[in-house]
Amino acid sequence: MAISETGADAGIDTVYRSDCPSRPILDQIADKWSMMVMAVLDKPTRFNEIKRRLEGVTQRVLTQTLRRLERNGMIVRRVLPTSPVGVEYSLTPLGESLREPFGRLYDWTVNNADEIRAHQMDYDQRVQS
Repeated sequence: MAISETGADAGIDTVYRSDCPSRPILDQIADKWSMMVMAVLDKPTRFNEIKRRLEGVTQRVLTQTLRRLERNGMIVRRVLPTSPVGVEYSLTPLGESLREPFGRLYDWTVNNADEIRAHQMDYDQRVQS
């Protein structure tokens, strides 16, 4: 439920408007790669380690995802004083606050994956007929 500047009840439909400020934020943090990156950041982690853990992500997409998460305050990027220079990423307190809801969504997905796949197969058979 959204709350507007004019009161709790007046803004209930604000979230459905195209100019709702939550939309771009939700788009950016709730995409597949952002959720997966945040899931693997249980400790400060270097770029290549994140890439190794996320099978299928390209370097370009991972870089864009990390920049977007950093811009939104979900992660912090730290340059390491090594040679060659290394970079590691970690969750901020704001990003850490998403671990529980993301974890629940992930658990729900795993727990319901078989049922969802069965519905998909049933649908696909009906549509193809």
